[in-house]
Amino acid sequence: MAPCLAPVLATALAACLCAVLLQGCAAFIVAGIATGASVVHDRRPAATVLADDTIEIQAMHLLHEHPEIAGESNISINSYNLRVLLTGQARTREVSDRFADLVATLPKVVKVVNEVTIGPDLGLTETSKDLYLASQAKLALTKVNISGFDPLRVHVVVSAGTVYLLGLVTREEADAAAEKVRYVSGVTKVIKLFEFIQAPT
Repeated sequence: MAPCLAPVLATALAACLCAVLLQGCAAFIVAGIATGASVVHDRRPAATVLADDTIEIQAMHLLHEHPEIAGESNISINSYNLRVLLTGQARTREVSDRFADLVATLPKVVKVVNEVTIGPDLGLTETSKDLYLASQAKLALTKVNISGFDPLRVHVVVSAGTVYLLGLVTREEADAAAEKVRYVSGVTKVIKLFEFIQAPT
């Protein structure tokens, strides 16, 4: 290699390395900003938000560790304020209850709400409908006309046309949110799983 090219190549390599490192740093920064932004809208402490994410991951691991359950079910897991909602389908009640019992043993889980229905898995069409209903329910929440109401504080889960609403809300907010979602076309039932807080003074 010509001596005159060595500094040029070294500079180029250093620039590439810096670019890679900066991209990595940028990804971490963006992820941190996204997490921070979600916590701003959340009434849960940041530590609880993290705990809920951890519970969901641990529950998924439990499902994969028990093929006799995973192979006989299509269960979805949502944790909010350390309370776990199980939805989806299972072939038998025994399969559903077995998984609910396992999830209840996870660290920090306060309660398990087992809403798994007994029957065959939903097809792609029904699953797509649920995804669409979830988007429409979230849109309906933006129309709640209560001072200080933040629709991002309501967690929406949809399974087979049934909408589950979770969150830390006032009773007024809970009633108004359920009322808006109830009239979304395609919704068959609304189940309020809110935890109530005192209205801000």
